[in-house]
Amino acid sequence: MPRRVFYSFDYEHDCWRAAIIRNIGVIQGKRPMHDNRWEAVDRGNDEAIKRWIDQQLRGRSCTIILIGTHTAHCRWVQYEIERSWALGKGLLGIRIHQLLDQHQQASEPGPNPFDAVMLPDGKKLSSVVTAYAPKGETSAEVYAYISQHIQRWIEDAIAARSGISSGNADSPASG
Repeated sequence: MPRRVFYSFDYEHDCWRAAIIRNIGVIQGKRPMHDNRWEAVDRGNDEAIKRWIDQQLRGRSCTIILIGTHTAHCRWVQYEIERSWALGKGLLGIRIHQLLDQHQQASEPGPNPFDAVMLPDGKKLSSVVTAYAPKGETSAEVYAYISQHIQRWIEDAIAARSGISSGNADSPASG
């Protein structure tokens, strides 16, 4: 049975690329909300947005951060990372900048969003969470690589969280 995952990404810049990944089909993720519904949530206050994200995380075993050029700077992506970690979910990143967008353009790689989150022991979250850089020269090759490996990456992220003691799973702090 496919795992239920939560996708986190920079909506403004990477919605198209995120849709490509979500359509791989080997995992079960919530379909992205339509622009007008996200805009309604986004117009809410911070607490309403947090409640919506928390609701979306329920029943998910893993959170996948789709890393584009601007992802590390997205406030709500950072919240989703921190909440996923605090809730004990498997957590991983996939670099998606090489996938073509709706204008058939790739983008520049962005910083690792896990570098901005500090664990209680002072280490960066990136020291324990993997951000995968799919192999391939073309968008099609990168897509094929992600498609071939994503299920294993999810299982590895869940297994890694299972192996971390609850003492290390405290809520991280943004750096």
